[in-house]
Amino acid sequence: MPWLSRTRLRTAGAVLAAALLGGALTAPAAQAEPAAGPLTDLVNPFIGTRNDGNTYPGAAVPFGMVQLSPDTGHYAGYSYDDDHIRGFSAVHLSGVGCGIGGDLPVLPTTGDLTETDDAKYAAAYGHDDESARPGYYRVGLKSYGGITAELTATAHTGKQRYTFPATDKANVLLNTGQSLHKTVSTRVEVLDSRTIRTAITGRGFCQDSKPYTVYTLTRFDRPFASYGTWDGDKVTAGSTGSTATGRHGAYACFDTRTDRTVEATTAISYVDAAGAARNLRAEGGRSFDRTKAAADSAWEQRLALVQARGGGTALRRTFYSSLYRSFLAPNVGSDVDGRYTGWDQHVHRADGFTYYQNWSLWDTYRTQAQLLALLAPGESRDMALSVLRIDKEGGWLPKWGYGTVETNVMTGDPVTPFLTNAYQQGLLRGHEEEAYAALKKNADGVPPADSPAVGREANAQYLKNGFVPYLKDHSPHPKYGDSDFAQGASATLEYALSDAMLAQMARDLGHGGDADRYAARARNYRNLFDRSTGFFRARDGQGAFTGPADPAKSEGFHEGTAWQYQWLVPQDLPGMLELIGGKDKADARLDSFFAYPKLLADPEKTAREVWVNGPYDYYNADKYNPQNEPDLIAPYTYLATGRPWKTTDVVHAALTLFTDAPTGMTGNDDLGTMSSWMVLSSMGIFPVQPGTDSWGLSTPVFDRVDLMLDRRYYPSGHFTVTAPGTSSDNRYVQSVRLDGADRDRTYLTTGELRSGRELAFTVGPKPSGWGTGDHAAPPPVGTSAAQQQHGRQR
Repeated sequence: MPWLSRTRLRTAGAVLAAALLGGALTAPAAQAEPAAGPLTDLVNPFIGTRNDGNTYPGAAVPFGMVQLSPDTGHYAGYSYDDDHIRGFSAVHLSGVGCGIGGDLPVLPTTGDLTETDDAKYAAAYGHDDESARPGYYRVGLKSYGGITAELTATAHTGKQRYTFPATDKANVLLNTGQSLHKTVSTRVEVLDSRTIRTAITGRGFCQDSKPYTVYTLTRFDRPFASYGTWDGDKVTAGSTGSTATGRHGAYACFDTRTDRTVEATTAISYVDAAGAARNLRAEGGRSFDRTKAAADSAWEQRLALVQARGGGTALRRTFYSSLYRSFLAPNVGSDVDGRYTGWDQHVHRADGFTYYQNWSLWDTYRTQAQLLALLAPGESRDMALSVLRIDKEGGWLPKWGYGTVETNVMTGDPVTPFLTNAYQQGLLRGHEEEAYAALKKNADGVPPADSPAVGREANAQYLKNGFVPYLKDHSPHPKYGDSDFAQGASATLEYALSDAMLAQMARDLGHGGDADRYAARARNYRNLFDRSTGFFRARDGQGAFTGPADPAKSEGFHEGTAWQYQWLVPQDLPGMLELIGGKDKADARLDSFFAYPKLLADPEKTAREVWVNGPYDYYNADKYNPQNEPDLIAPYTYLATGRPWKTTDVVHAALTLFTDAPTGMTGNDDLGTMSSWMVLSSMGIFPVQPGTDSWGLSTPVFDRVDLMLDRRYYPSGHFTVTAPGTSSDNRYVQSVRLDGADRDRTYLTTGELRSGRELAFTVGPKPSGWGTGDHAAPPPVGTSAAQQQHGRQR
């Protein structure tokens, strides 16, 4: 990999990082001139740890199974406003809105063990003695005489280093019974004088779910002076094992009067105890410092795929921190030997690919899936293959999968645009028909009663009537999770979007009859349009419009209102605009939605005081909500009205919500969804039709961005976006050139990204006529005409 010598990477660490990650990045053809200093220095893992951004500051490698991070009592793990740490646990998801993970919180203490509740034995800390960077976290604990805790990670292990005061009672507590989710049962075994093994069975994410089990093996760098277990309030010294259903754990005690440092490495597996042991042998033998260096190098490789020039330090830190969070999930689900637990709860082996898990698809299909397809296509391919394995082994495609189980959280049909995006990006070569068959089954049917999946739960009614009925406060299925019937209006829009994307895939693969059928269904959004209000509106079981007529107070839209969901028709914006009354009337409605006159006067104030309410305040609003997924595409609707400069105005205002501070995340990050929005919008290319190959254009915030691309998927190996002189006062596109050729279209296709080398924006202080022509915006998706206009290339 000779290209590494031209980066900031430490050569020794780069080789080690590739081993720990279970693979290496494919080298690009060329490397842009690097900025001064490592890119990892620009990442602030504390962004989003306040105001329910729900990120975590702890240690992980890209897509790693382990995320070793502090828990402070917040439902999702860590909150910057808390002042005590309950433990450092091995599993976290970035930006989730409900408690999940937090398995095996470990905490160093001193003295006699008198408390077994982590809320009571939690250690005080302060931000003045706390730091984090990619792959490393450090904090000074003020309790217990002062203990320094350091964390780092590999793909399957988390490594801890604790520096104690001089004492003969230095303890490490391994709490199996208090995770972020509901703990069903746990098992603890002290195997020898250095090793403790656990099994933790838990369930629940937002609502109930089927249980899953995490196996852990923790190996210390020196023998225990003493040890024991606890069950409830009862502490049993010398106990080598126990099983419990409540508060439960084990402790190891050390004498640190001479040697004050204790190191421990915890490996995890979702397969079995033997898997945890193999993971520990494969990745746990290196020193803390070498592991930390390898994690840093792994992150440097990832961040170096995007070389941004221009912008101030705060913008660059915000950008690279967002890029960092975009690479945190999905997560490796297979052990080092390729074994994994499938959704049938049987053990399988991934042969020739890495198996991934944790699928926040309702969120990630809109932004993160596309960013990863661009920057991590090898891993993205394996992720798509993993989703197909879920169908093969579990019987149905996923909706919101955590670990080895389906949670059925959120609504609609997000797996379709996720997989059709993988297809359109060329990631499913050799698996096209397999993917299509799984998607067709999902689009035309409903999972059987004995399946844990709900899929398109309302499909029978949708196929018969052309809409999902809104049945308020009623879930007709006995399964856990959210119900499409309880969100009938938004579920209809999501189904129709997915139908359009599947229609395009069907047409590409030669399934013409299916393509026509799905394309017709993609127009079902029209069945929700209430001409008396001029907005989409839910229908009840008899087909009558229901709920308040005021679109700001509408019902049946998941985490949003009719104002916010009216733009979720990316497959047919011309048709949707026609319903509203044409481009001019739609443009006026968009101006009201974004408070556009106020935005022009003060973009940042408008974003913070007009658009944003509380992080979970989704309803009773007639304005843009940049904190939640239904509105992520909305700013790009101006491309369809022929006012592309307004897209830039809105996007740049929304970007001010991302800052280099704990409050710098807009809403939950949702496994990298919001971070990916920031990265893509900052670069000036955005997936305006999720599930297909269209990338809408707006003014970049950097003078130049160089993308290092995988030649297996992007033959050029490199793509550059330039916008010399771009700034808040000089942000309007005057012209665009692709490889030197003028273009008036406001979008690119993946084929053009794949074959092109440079997208050059010329910017100026005032709007221009660029991109205002009748055919400048992305055309509808799913029809043969759209296929011809896109000129798709794979």
